[in-house]
Amino acid sequence: MNLHNRLGVAFFALAAFLPLTLPSFTAQAQQSQNSAPRIDGFDVQPAAKPVAGSELVFTLYGSPAGTASVRIGGATGSLILEEVEAGVYEGIYTITRRDKITKDSTATANLRLGNQVASSVLDESLVKGAAFRWPGGSAAANSVPKIDRFNVDAPARLTPGSELIFTLAGSPQGSASVRINGVRGKVSLPEIRTGVYEGAYVVRNRDKIAANSVVTGNLRVGNQEHSQVLGQTLVDGSSARPRVSTRPAAAPVARAVCPNCGVVEAINVIEVKGDGSYIGMIGGGVVGALLGSQVGHGTGTTVAEVAGAAGGAWAGNEIEKRIKTSKHYDVVVRLENGSAQTVSYATQPTLGIGTRVRVENGVLVAS
Repeated sequence: MNLHNRLGVAFFALAAFLPLTLPSFTAQAQQSQNSAPRIDGFDVQPAAKPVAGSELVFTLYGSPAGTASVRIGGATGSLILEEVEAGVYEGIYTITRRDKITKDSTATANLRLGNQVASSVLDESLVKGAAFRWPGGSAAANSVPKIDRFNVDAPARLTPGSELIFTLAGSPQGSASVRINGVRGKVSLPEIRTGVYEGAYVVRNRDKIAANSVVTGNLRVGNQEHSQVLGQTLVDGSSARPRVSTRPAAAPVARAVCPNCGVVEAINVIEVKGDGSYIGMIGGGVVGALLGSQVGHGTGTTVAEVAGAAGGAWAGNEIEKRIKTSKHYDVVVRLENGSAQTVSYATQPTLGIGTRVRVENGVLVAS
């Protein structure tokens, strides 16, 4: 058999091995793509001053078993958050001398489950006591928010797993949140109806809360905000206010703002290079050895075969990595309330920059 025929047989043998690793990779990608993550709260314990050595402690509440990270404006690196408890992610960023973090620097959290990503922008300053210029819509920047009602649908007991459902009613098109003494971080309250915000917090093992813990509701509209302390306890039966009456009326109300509507702001192409394996190295080594056997005579042939096998193994491994390279598309949507959300697609989406969309179950729908 001549050199060309021997090389052809070797390459076909290498190609026959490579597809064996692809089905499981494809199945895993399809399975993870079906997950739709959510972020229930994103908070920071700010630094006294944004100088080298100061620490920023971030907390994120959301879907469990995900991968959470934070990007900080002016920072030279990003931060990966560790899941310290189911659905609770924490991390500490230490400011370096190369960072240019100021009181107006923003921080964006991303929570990934498979191919789906949820994002949330921090609505407060990274510097303790500093006023933060929230990058919200200019139309609402001069509005003075008001809180008409703030209450909780409390459980019978405060034990791990108990659920506290908070409702805040006030100015529409705002950003609402709740802080509970004894709980690290804060809970976001999405606007479920015009001027009505609601969110739930599940008590966790590490929480240090009691029935009389102080709870503060906060409502931000544009660059203005207003706070109010909860006027009832966190255990049902300990408050004179009846539990059932705390829920908003069931009658439908016309929505003035669409909290999950926005405009496509950017489409980023992300390439992920695959991992090589022993299969590619073996196949490449066979080809390299065959090439080496055609060079030199006697001892020189043996040396050439060894060198060719080593080089071929490396080349085969690189070929397999390129074959397994995957690509996905991150679509960044700027929502009507000023926040941003990122949705990932396995294939190039048909939506373009500037398209008005709605976010429904982790998927973008043109509106």
